[in-house]
Amino acid sequence: MKLKVSSAALFSRLTSTNRVLNSKNSLPILDCYLFEIQGLKMSITGSDSETTLVTSVELIESSQDARFCIKAKTIQDSLKEIADQPIVLDINLDTMEICGEYQNGKFNIVGERADEYPVPHQMEGDVQHHEISQNVLLSGINHSLFATADDEIRPVMTGIYFDFTPDCLVFVGTDGRKLVRKKDFSLKSETQTGFILPKKPANILKGLLAKGDAAATLSFNDKLVQVVTPEFSLTSRLIDGRYPNYNSVIPQNNPYRATIDRAALVSTLKRVLVFSSQSSAQVKLAFNTNLLTVSGQDIDFSTSAEERLVCEYDSPAINIGFKGTLLLDILNNLDSSEVIFELADPGRAGIITPAGQKEGEEILMLLMPMMLND
Repeated sequence: MKLKVSSAALFSRLTSTNRVLNSKNSLPILDCYLFEIQGLKMSITGSDSETTLVTSVELIESSQDARFCIKAKTIQDSLKEIADQPIVLDINLDTMEICGEYQNGKFNIVGERADEYPVPHQMEGDVQHHEISQNVLLSGINHSLFATADDEIRPVMTGIYFDFTPDCLVFVGTDGRKLVRKKDFSLKSETQTGFILPKKPANILKGLLAKGDAAATLSFNDKLVQVVTPEFSLTSRLIDGRYPNYNSVIPQNNPYRATIDRAALVSTLKRVLVFSSQSSAQVKLAFNTNLLTVSGQDIDFSTSAEERLVCEYDSPAINIGFKGTLLLDILNNLDSSEVIFELADPGRAGIITPAGQKEGEEILMLLMPMMLND
């Protein structure tokens, strides 16, 4: 059978689908893309057995419907240096020999039969469906993904928690030291339910979701989640387990409140961290009337630094220590010009929020303190 397709369009879809593939797979067939042709539409599937991504490309011509597999690296390397032009693939479905012809050349590769490719996971049982703006989903993932844990000691904390409530959808990420809670009031659920999205599909969605009001369908049951847009469909296994009660760790009644220029604080932290202990990365924040002093020191190498920033603060003086690198992560994942610090005492977590919340959402970030030596 023969098909004709734009080389650039095909390569673009392959690049998107490649994000889901592992460098090493337990099943050799998962080193391949699955191609399925129906009429003038060719779907492309990539999977690592836990996560499956399906996208599609429009064909210029096609002689018949067919299914076949090609090793991902082989087909991508074949197309990488070909300028945008129509390319004809002639596939012998008996021998799996594939010949690619383009304007000034051709190549020959060997495909594999599609029969061995695993059947994608199917959504069954009690499935919930929600229409959600791609931008809402993208923003929730962007704000919370950085706060998730990297180690596997507590697997539930390595993913993003989607908490559907009657009032809003809550995105939560935490590693035990920092926590992000983002509420989006555009999406409500009749019943309280949720799931934990693993880090890998979250990262894939980060690269595929569109900014804007384009809609996506979010479906999930107790084992799987599926995100479907006009451009792609992603299905992933969920992390099994109970997510911690995130609201219980957020301190209430924080009497000390300071408003600070975010960009100025980021610059100050970057400079002070150069002179802080490389192992602890501790910085001290000393709040006084309309003044914040940021300092750090490394006793082993006799280095130290201190900078002062103007801020809005009219409460009693308070000193608190934070891991500077984690504080930078939080500030870099807020996009407001000013941030608000809410504190109670040096031993309780600090709350950091944007000075102006966007309409329809509420973002709160939390950072556990470090004990100061002085």
